Amino acid sequence: MIQKPRDERNPMKPDAGMFSAALGRKAALDAADALVMNELFASRRRVGRPIVAGLCGAQGSSKSTMSARLAWCLNAAGLPSAVLSLDDFYLTRSERTALGRSVHPLLKTRGVPGTHDLALARSTIASLVGKPGLVAAPRFDKALDDRAEPLEWQTYEAPVSVVILEGWCVGARPMPDDELMQPVNALEPDEDACGKWRRYVNAALRGDYHALFGSLDLRILLRAPDFASVHGWRLEQEMGLVRSDSNSMPAMDAPAVARFIAHYERLTRWIIANEPADLVIEIGPDRTPLSWRAGRAGQNVG
Repeated sequence: MIQKPRDERNPMKPDAGMFSAALGRKAALDAADALVMNELFASRRRVGRPIVAGLCGAQGSSKSTMSARLAWCLNAAGLPSAVLSLDDFYLTRSERTALGRSVHPLLKTRGVPGTHDLALARSTIASLVGKPGLVAAPRFDKALDDRAEPLEWQTYEAPVSVVILEGWCVGARPMPDDELMQPVNALEPDEDACGKWRRYVNAALRGDYHALFGSLDLRILLRAPDFASVHGWRLEQEMGLVRSDSNSMPAMDAPAVARFIAHYERLTRWIIANEPADLVIEIGPDRTPLSWRAGRAGQNVG
């Protein structure tokens, strides 16, 4: 099912609907792409300038794959586009090690708000929608757990019409302070008993992340069915990482992946419940799009 064009006087209120399971997974993916493309076109017409769209989804939810498909469709439609992953703006390993020493040891692990170089993200986005010229976008090598050398960065011809910023916490709101102390897994009471790490992450969401996410013209959420699905998705990702460099980190096994995603669990669960998006696309355990509806991006939730 492909959504018909909407009334642009209400650009952030898409109709709710179901994707037809009877037509198979590929048809559902195609329909979800068409729905998002419609939202991108409407947003671009509404603001009359290059737009920055956010695509949020839990680890392994196929947001990077969807972003690549959308970019291909946008370019084919005459709207030059660029895809940026929030992951590619992680602080370097040495920067996170220093942060772990100065603030909290858990900040050595990449992922949570507070472990990204948002100044670099903002400047990269500004260059992509700014003056003509080549723009280099950073790349983070997860096998090395470090930022790749500049020679390996992706280059784009600016200006582009659409920037897609995809990431597991794109658009996330801070949690109410009184909810931070109730642990969501063993990692929190064992390694953050006083809650300093959790408060640091939440404060980051109230600061620079709020400013970045608030500047997005459109926010889309690939909503996982539950947090339990994320372990299998992330383990699949881990097995697919290319480790050709002698400095590559060893592959994580299932228990290691479980500990790793525990760093993400609190905020992932919050995003699933809070739905900080203009458009929510429900996906199944196999990541097939199931339905869509308006999110709660414009609501004062939490």
